[in-house]
This record gives sequence, structure tokens and C-alpha cells, in this order.
Amino acid sequence: MLKYTHFYLIRIEFLGFRYHGWQKQPKFKSVHGMIDKTVEFVLGHTNFKTLGCGRTDAKVSADDYAFELFFNDDIIPERLLHSLNKNLPSDIRAKSIDIVDSEFNIIQDVKMKEYHYHFSSGEKSHPFNAPFIRDFGKALNMDDMMAAVQLFEGKHNFKRYVSKPVPKTVFERNIISSVIEPNTKFSDGFTASNAFVYKVKAKGFLRYQVRLMMGALVEVGRGVWSVDDLKQSLIDYEGTQIKHVAPSSGLTLHMVEFD
Repeated sequence: MLKYTHFYLIRIEFLGFRYHGWQKQPKFKSVHGMIDKTVEFVLGHTNFKTLGCGRTDAKVSADDYAFELFFNDDIIPERLLHSLNKNLPSDIRAKSIDIVDSEFNIIQDVKMKEYHYHFSSGEKSHPFNAPFIRDFGKALNMDDMMAAVQLFEGKHNFKRYVSKPVPKTVFERNIISSVIEPNTKFSDGFTASNAFVYKVKAKGFLRYQVRLMMGALVEVGRGVWSVDDLKQSLIDYEGTQIKHVAPSSGLTLHMVEFD
């Protein structure tokens, strides 16, 4: 087994609309696959390994994603950063490269992740918004959604908010914050005036958890659920799984913090 001697933490941002998520998958284009292809071209060989800080779903974007590069030679971070950005496609950009030691764990050392889900409703959104802002159609009741979103904060069993759990899945998660705010990130002539962003923070999330949480909030906004129904879904965690998975294109991994 090859033992690596040099370790680098590389932060990137990407538009996920044409990728099948971070993770490499046969017959699908992935961000990880594009990263490895570019690193191989820049270094001129395959004597390296890359490992991401977690999976992302197809079409999910990232303001801040991190992966670790395992290597056996000294690299000048600034030169590597320049070479990566020179050769990466236009929808992926390397932001920074830091030297870490062998004790650093790109997965276990995550302290907090923050996701943003941009959405609009009411008047039909411009098609150019599709990669960033999900249009939910008929106007949503934002007052009810604002009341419901706070219920996610704190420690809850999210067994109803996960897709295809495995036997050892830990369903209890602590949500550090959960808020809906008016959109301020996108402000061009195409962006709907009634656009909002759902912001949620936790140390880690279950598969599809954020999209299922957003889906439940949309059900509240549409009047299919009451605020009390959402509250009950967290209390009665052995009930039926939440069915409405919000589309992935509105979701962005906004920030990753490490210990």
C-alpha cells in the first residue's frame, strides 16, 4: 500500500448543474472525476490520491467545498493553485491550498457545514435562474414557512428525513441554525423579486436531509402541511418518510469548517 508523505487541503467552488455530484460514478460526469483528471494533467502522473469532505447530490453547487490531496513531493501551493485554475473547466475554481499534516482527517475533522437553498414562487421565474434558484410555482405562504423553519433547530431524530439509510445510520442530528431570509446573493435582471434562501447549519447531514427538510417547508408553504404537522414529523420520527424531496439544483454547499 502506497504511503503518502505530503498532504494538502484544497478548497474549491463549483457550479454543479452539469455534474452528477462530487462522487465518481461510472458513466456519469462528476466533480471528483474532473478534479482528478486535472490534477493528473498538472502533475504529469497518477502517483497521488484525492479525498473529498463528503458527497454532494447531482446538480448541487458549492461556494466552499474541500478535498485533500495526498502526494509524495513538495509542492509550492501558489504554483499549484495557478496551474489548477489554468486547466480546470470554467465551472470549477480552486480558491486556496493549505499544507496539512498526516493527522488531518478531511471527513472526521469537519466541524460544521452550512447549506443554502435558493427558491422562488409565484410569478414564473426566468429560465436563466434554473441552475441556482428553484421555482416552486404557485405562491408560497412565507409566514407559515418562517414559523416552521425554526422547529428544525436543536437536536432531533431525523429518521423521516433521510433516503435509503443503512443499519448503522445515526438519525439524531443537532441543527445549529435554520432560517429563511430574502435572497441577496443573486440580484441580476433575471432574478425573481420574491426569491428567498433557506440557510441551515450542522456538523453533518444525512443523505437528502436538507432537500427533504426543504421539501417539508414547501409543503407547509403550499398548505398541504400545517406548522404543527412539521413539528409532529420530528416528534413522531417512526412515521412515514417525508416524500417531497426538493430538487437539487437550488442547493448549494455554502461553507465547510474544520476543527
